[in-house]
Amino acid sequence: MGQIRKQAIFSSIVTYIGFLIGFINTYFFIKEGTFTPEQYGLTRLITDIGATFATFATLGVLSYIYRFFPYYKAHLRNEENDQFAWSFTISLFGFLLVAIVSVAFQPLIIRKFSARSPLLVDYFYWILPYTFGLLMFTLLESFAWYNHKSVTSSLLRETGVRVFQSLLIVFFLFQWIQFDLFVKLFTLSFVIVALILLFSLRKSTKLPFHFKVSTVSRRLSGRIVPYMMFIYGSQLITTIAQYIDSIFIAGLSPKGLADAGVYTLATFITNTIQVPQRSIIAATIPVLAASWREKNYSEIRRIYTRSSINLLLLSLLIFFIIWLNIDDFFSLLNINADYEAGKTVILILGISKIIDAGTGVNSQIIATSRLWKFDVLTSIVLLIFTIPLNYILVKNIGINGSAIANLVSFTIYNSLRLYFIQKKFSMQPFTWRTFYSLIIAIGLYFICNYLFADMHGWAGIILRSSVFGVLMILAIFGFKLTPDAQQLAKLTLERTQAVKKSK
Repeated sequence: MGQIRKQAIFSSIVTYIGFLIGFINTYFFIKEGTFTPEQYGLTRLITDIGATFATFATLGVLSYIYRFFPYYKAHLRNEENDQFAWSFTISLFGFLLVAIVSVAFQPLIIRKFSARSPLLVDYFYWILPYTFGLLMFTLLESFAWYNHKSVTSSLLRETGVRVFQSLLIVFFLFQWIQFDLFVKLFTLSFVIVALILLFSLRKSTKLPFHFKVSTVSRRLSGRIVPYMMFIYGSQLITTIAQYIDSIFIAGLSPKGLADAGVYTLATFITNTIQVPQRSIIAATIPVLAASWREKNYSEIRRIYTRSSINLLLLSLLIFFIIWLNIDDFFSLLNINADYEAGKTVILILGISKIIDAGTGVNSQIIATSRLWKFDVLTSIVLLIFTIPLNYILVKNIGINGSAIANLVSFTIYNSLRLYFIQKKFSMQPFTWRTFYSLIIAIGLYFICNYLFADMHGWAGIILRSSVFGVLMILAIFGFKLTPDAQQLAKLTLERTQAVKKSK
């Protein structure tokens, strides 16, 4: 786990810097007297629909890169590698298909959203530039992971995009630009970072671009195409399930885009729980793919177990710090009162994120294995639950219904994957440490909540967070809940001593 731990730590640092910038951006979106909930909701719809469109446009090339890049790297010289050229061409063709379909379905969009979400109708076509930028960036990012540039790609995705959006917010608040221009420039966020990443990859790795069919492409074509199609179907289903909530809210919830804005804030807050997960995934995919190819099952089992306990501990730490301070957070930051309706959503989505984190890198283990077709089956099950649950619950109980649908659907989804990996590979990620971690974190939450119940303001937030965080860290080391904590502490101590000796 040394290489994975190193990359994950650096990526997590970069990602949390991005979240800090994102927090500042979000604050100005939701602060009383700045943007309206409808305007904030529009930015969420642009990103969600854009992400869905981008997944459609990939036509499965991301799975092609993740699965087969090790073969290209092992058997071809860099200048002979044709994988990037074919991936780029297929993605570009996919984007053109998405653009054509978007034009064809515009009348339907107008009918479904004009009453509750008129802003979405006005700016619907501007989702396409956002889609194109995200598509190109995601494609380049997958090559960056395999070329040991995951920190660079994380820096651009998590920080670069948000810095650009910060500038737009400043321009809007100072009335240097109107909201119309703000939205149009907002949709170019990923176009800019994609160009920067392309330049970085071309400079450092000499990213080859040619259409001469290589021996690897010719030899593996019979495996590549079926694999791409199966995983593509799974990715489509998963993406729809992930982003369908905001679309249903905009179309069915009483306040439309305003409710989508409230849900967006809740999603942003709970997404901080997943930052370590995203960083670890970026670092583990190449290692898992190589381990399957080398039949190194012990390494896969180790990654599975370690990722589960590490992500569970981090998610519990982050979630309980959020929930301990949620009331003071809303009152101190002068947030528009409409957003307080999202507190229950934060609780429900937070539990969902903990469950997802605690099951480790199950999706990546299946997707990089010989039994990757099961990925499609679980994704179909996810969609079967997600769409009807969202439709029924959003229509009847609003945004809380969408959060409940998310919790139920993703719990079933992860449970199926856990069972499958246990059945087929005799691997499961849980140990006694899992149970202890849950009990300790919940117990510390109630202790801190009781001790500091009467403390409010910034002093209360700082004290509650500090005490809970310190007690959690002491428990992690005291009960030896994760081997990585001990190894990280040992490594830090050795480096500190080495620095002292060098002086």
